[in-house]
Amino acid sequence: MMGCSLNHYILSRRLNASLQLIQNNHVSLTDIAYQLNFGTPSSFTRAFKRQYGITPSSLRLKEIVIAQEPIPSVVQRPIKNINGDIVTDFTLTEFETIKVCGIAFEVDLATEDYKTKIRSHSKMLQNSIDETISGPCYVIYSNCQPNSTRFKVLFGVPIDLKINKPYYFTVDLPQFFCAKFKYFGDLLDIGDVFKTDYARFLKISKLETENSDIELIQSFDHIHNLDSAYHIYAPIKKLPIDSEI
Repeated sequence: MMGCSLNHYILSRRLNASLQLIQNNHVSLTDIAYQLNFGTPSSFTRAFKRQYGITPSSLRLKEIVIAQEPIPSVVQRPIKNINGDIVTDFTLTEFETIKVCGIAFEVDLATEDYKTKIRSHSKMLQNSIDETISGPCYVIYSNCQPNSTRFKVLFGVPIDLKINKPYYFTVDLPQFFCAKFKYFGDLLDIGDVFKTDYARFLKISKLETENSDIELIQSFDHIHNLDSAYHIYAPIKKLPIDSEI
């Protein structure tokens, strides 16, 4: 759910708790280490420096302020058991042909600002449509070229919009066979969680990705609520009828 190991989560919480204790000069660093269940003061020092780039003693001497390490966001998803293995719950289905109108742009996943760019463009579309327009919306990702970190993104709705602005397009999405996953959380918080889930799904289900211009599609129930539950559709090679799972 957290997108990280249990050890990483617990360690981040303990180190965050140590920040306030270090500011209290009446508590020794040794006592802080043991209070937070570190085996030795040196192990506390190493972990603290690895996370914050400074030792606890230096922080106390310099009296500077360090922000707490953000706790990983919760990413919720249903899971199921296949042949004794736990895997993200999925459904094999057909994504039906649909016409989507919206704003198109490009992002590079290798840069640090790609999430900001996706959020800002989604906001642009929301601001361009009447609040009375409701219903689902889609975020469609397609790879610009093989093995590239650059992606084309279309954020749109299945409604015939008349927006005379640059980069607003109408696209006909073709029908394709896919694996459908359900997640709960922020538009972009799934990140590496979905990558891990998808790789495990392919291994356990013994399915293969389909060569498609579309990498994946996020589908939200409500255009004005992108923090709601949503589905992810990923193109999959369709198995022969007698071997489908």
